[in-house]
Amino acid sequence: MDLQVLRSFQAVAEGMTVTEAAAAAHITQPALSRALNRLESEVGAELLQRAGRVLRLTPAGRVFKEYVDAVLDSYDRGRRAVAEVVDPDAGLVSLAFLHTLGTWLVPRLVTGFRQRFAAVRFELHQADENGLAQHLLDATADLIITGRDPGHPLITWRRLLVEPLWLAVPARHRLAQRRRVRLAEVAEEQFIVLKPGYGLRSVTETLCRQAGFSPLVGFEGEEVETLRGLVASGLGVSLIPAAPDATTDPETNPDLPVRYLRLTDVQAVRDIGIAWPASRTLPPASRRFMDHALNTAAQP
Repeated sequence: MDLQVLRSFQAVAEGMTVTEAAAAAHITQPALSRALNRLESEVGAELLQRAGRVLRLTPAGRVFKEYVDAVLDSYDRGRRAVAEVVDPDAGLVSLAFLHTLGTWLVPRLVTGFRQRFAAVRFELHQADENGLAQHLLDATADLIITGRDPGHPLITWRRLLVEPLWLAVPARHRLAQRRRVRLAEVAEEQFIVLKPGYGLRSVTETLCRQAGFSPLVGFEGEEVETLRGLVASGLGVSLIPAAPDATTDPETNPDLPVRYLRLTDVQAVRDIGIAWPASRTLPPASRRFMDHALNTAAQP
């Protein structure tokens, strides 16, 4: 059976003659009659009985029509949903990103994109580095914005920008009035870091090794804002991006609970990139957003 036969069955069941239903389907009346007979054979029951000039549903036909109505309704809604997805001016962008990027980069990119394509909708997911790659592999996201190349053969990654990292220390820390320090100067202090599996955790460990030590981990968290709060409470130091509204000059706002110090002995940065499935064609709206991100992410 095919959808057109189901639509014709539905039309006849709702009172249309076979001749009228055949004309609506652009086939001959005998061809539709044969198609309805084949449908009854496939279902294994008589669905329609003649009553004068029209056909009426049998008890089995009434039961079957409920399911036909549901199938056709679901199919039609699916087509409408797909039309929205593939329409570049009114589609859907399914985007996953690191928690840390939800406070500045993602809002900036989405706002800029919506200024040109106001009808596009966004489906947003947040995850750690490993979870982001899985979103692409599971097809639950079309694009991810991440802190490192996933290094997977089925994922294509491109750099968007290089984000500076700072040594965050409590306001009363012995180094708080400095603007520049060496990472090695805090080798004996407790570090507040993200849990293993997060890209920023790997970057922290790599930079500490470059500075000649392994970080003494005192606290592990899942979000940078948590790390920032623990630093503000005086529980340790952390290598993190500066808060979007923070100043890195201690004299500008001496009341801030966290100071951000530039590191001079290591290159404290991390890559921020966008990735998409290498083997799957992106819907037009997602493709446009990807191009927008690549062209504008590095702009201030």
